[in-house]
Amino acid sequence: MIEEIIEKSCKLIKQNSGEGTYCVLGLMDHNGYPTMSTITASQSDGINWITFCTGLNSRKSKRINNCNLASVCFNSDDYSITLVGTIEILTDLEIKKEMWYGGLINHFSGPEDPNYCVLRLKTERYNLFVDWEEVTGTLD
Repeated sequence: MIEEIIEKSCKLIKQNSGEGTYCVLGLMDHNGYPTMSTITASQSDGINWITFCTGLNSRKSKRINNCNLASVCFNSDDYSITLVGTIEILTDLEIKKEMWYGGLINHFSGPEDPNYCVLRLKTERYNLFVDWEEVTGTLD
């Protein structure tokens, strides 16, 4: 059953990544309080990692520089997928090109924009509630 719920969760994350979709990213602020931001997931590798696009000068990037612990939640009336782990800021041009999607043009001049960066959350533990079944666990 655990593998089935994980597989369904991976499909739901993929369906909820890219332009026009949203999830909630949780980071710690400079005072140690959790903050939540609505954001679009760019790409994912199942529940292993998820990427987001933002600016190097954004509050999100400043929070990550202060504390790299993070959580993301995808939810609807039918499911809740929460992943917890560490997040890093990536500025490699090839990664920025790979994660780029059309809606980012409203914020950046293109993948080469020096303020554009990619955030990658690597999952350490998860809580998945899908089809009225809940599973929790850790990733190695």
